This record gives sequence, structure tokens and C-alpha cells, in this order.
Amino acid sequence: MSGAPAGDRIPVMIPWLGKAEADAAAEAVLSGWVAQGPRVARFEEEFAARVGARHGVAVSSCTTALHLALVACGIGPGDEVIVPSFSFIATANAVRYVGATPVFADVDLETGNLSPETVEPVVTGRTRAVILVHQGGMPADVDAMRTLCIRHELELVEDAACAIGSEYLGKPVGAGSLIAAWSFHPRKLLTTGEGGMLTLDREDWAQRVRRLREHAMDLSAAARHASSGPSFESYLETGFNYRMTDIQAAVGLVQLEKLDAMVERRRQLAARYYELLADIPGVRPVRDPEHGRSNFQSFWVLLDPAQFPGGGRDATLNRLAAAGVSARRGIMASHLEPAYEGTDHVPLPNTERLTRDSLILPLFHALTEAQQEHVVDVLRKPADDAA
Repeated sequence: MSGAPAGDRIPVMIPWLGKAEADAAAEAVLSGWVAQGPRVARFEEEFAARVGARHGVAVSSCTTALHLALVACGIGPGDEVIVPSFSFIATANAVRYVGATPVFADVDLETGNLSPETVEPVVTGRTRAVILVHQGGMPADVDAMRTLCIRHELELVEDAACAIGSEYLGKPVGAGSLIAAWSFHPRKLLTTGEGGMLTLDREDWAQRVRRLREHAMDLSAAARHASSGPSFESYLETGFNYRMTDIQAAVGLVQLEKLDAMVERRRQLAARYYELLADIPGVRPVRDPEHGRSNFQSFWVLLDPAQFPGGGRDATLNRLAAAGVSARRGIMASHLEPAYEGTDHVPLPNTERLTRDSLILPLFHALTEAQQEHVVDVLRKPADDAA
């Protein structure tokens, strides 16, 4: 992929991929080692170093990373795990995978993230963990949530699916975290097509999840390959097939080299959106919190339909689509999906406001000034004049 939009339509996102990634993937194919191997091990080391973590464990997706994180934390049937409903549904689903119950908490209206004020009211005697999502790359206040978790003796799992390159208190998101899950889906800054990573502080947890991703074998494929004689593995517990391939890792290593440029470009584009949107009433763009800086994996805006000249969110999406702009609805609210119909939860007013009235605007490295201006011009156009 060249990174250039097809035709005149403006996509919401294009991965920054090119010849270097293609060459790296081809080299992996020609090496003969295409499954989990030396490139995966190198990618784990370099990714962990980039985010300031002690250990990295590459897996097949962020969803599988979240599943393994909860297994490592010992979460199971009868336990409750507090999650934001304002997140991709995989966050809540991972809790169900281990037989536990997801408990929805509301989020802060400014950042879209959980806060101690929204989590504290739903803590019960069965609560065992909190999954703190850095939503859309917007860094959550980890220290504040860690303080709450320590007070209630809860595990803190970070869902950093969107947050590679974001910063918290001047350090990369993930630095010093006990356990964090990451995504390399094409909608993220750093992509391997599909894939994910767990970063961990505890060596015993890292060793266990490395086994669990590979059917819980006590002898890895790399160790068997390096052996000069017969080797016989054992299967220590019920494991999973959650491995990353060396082809994916080869692409990821190239993407890591481009990460700083990716983040810088997205911050430049976000700053320009702020300027262009400043005179439109009823439009509030997401902004960095005091405690960190976003990578702007998603640039979302919250509409106030009473003031916004373009009407409601859905009408605005339709108008953008008609003008050749591929915007998206804002982050979903999992508790409103059929999969969670009937789930008991506290009132979630901020979640429902955000999911009803927000939308994600195009943001990718090749977005031009003219394209940005076109997006904003369509937003500025009153709904009555759209025809």
C-alpha cells in the first residue's frame, strides 16, 4: 500500500505501510521461518524497550492479550472486573472468556476514560480487577487508578490497544505498568496486519503467558529447533494458540522505526484540526489531558446538537459520506449492544452521550491540507443547506 487515498474519497484511516515493510515480510518468507521465531523474539524485546516495560509477549491480537492478562491475574468464575462500556466490545468480552462478570463503569466526558470517581461506586466484594482503557490513544490517569486498586486490593490491567506512542507524565504509556495489552490492527498507528502484545513487569507472569500462547508447552518451537537431538515437550495446563508469526513481526519491526514520525505527523494534523474547527459552534474536539499527550490514534469530536449547525451525529455522518468523507461514529457503548442486553449496570450518562453524539474524523499521515479543509467545510455547512 502506498499510503495514498484511492480516488477522491477521503478515508478515515490509512496504515503507513510501504516498500520497507514489504521487503521485510518477503525476507521472512524466504528465510523459511514464517511461524513464531527469531523475529518475534526481537520484536518483543524492541517493543518492550520502546514502551519502558520489562517483558514483551507477542500474540495474535489485543483481544487474546487481554484474555491472557486476566488469566495471569487469576481472574475466573465468580469474579467481577470493572470495565468501561465506552470501548470496543473486546474489552468486556475478554472478561467473559475467563468466566468472570464485566461490570460497566462510566467514563470522564472530556477524555472518554475511566476515573476513580466513576469506578469507586461499582466496586463490590467480588471485584478483582479493573481494565483501564487508554481510549483512542488518550492517556488515562494510571497513577490515580493504581491508587484506587491498591486500596481495594484489585489488579490493574491496562488496555493500551490504541496507545502506542502516547505519553503519561512524560513517559510512554506502558512504562512501569504491571500488565498492558496492545493492538497492531490496521486501524492502529503501528500495524502488523493483525496481532497484539502483552507487556509485563513480572517475570513469572511473562514466562507463563509465553507458554499459554503456545498451547502451554514447556518447550518452545525455537528451543526445539535449536536442539541437536530429540526433544519432548510437556503441556503444563490448558493453553491456547495465540502466536504471532515471524512475517508479522518483521513488519512490526519496520513499523517501530517509523513510530516517532507517525506520532509527530498525527499531532501536527490534530493541531491543524483545532484551528480549522475553532469557529464552528457545538463542536468539541478531544484534547490532551494535563497528565499526558495522545498519539491521536483517533481524532474524535463531540457534537452539541442544540448548537451545532449541522444537526445530529448520524445526519452529519450521512452528509460527510455524501461529500466523499469516510468518517465513523464515535466509540461504541458495549452495554447497548445485543451481546450485553439485559446486563445490570449503573447509570452511564457520559458513555451514552459520547457514543450518541461523537464521530471520528479522517486522520492519517498522507492527509493533505486541502482534504482537511474539505472535511471541516462539510461540517460547517448547515444541515438545511446540505442538499
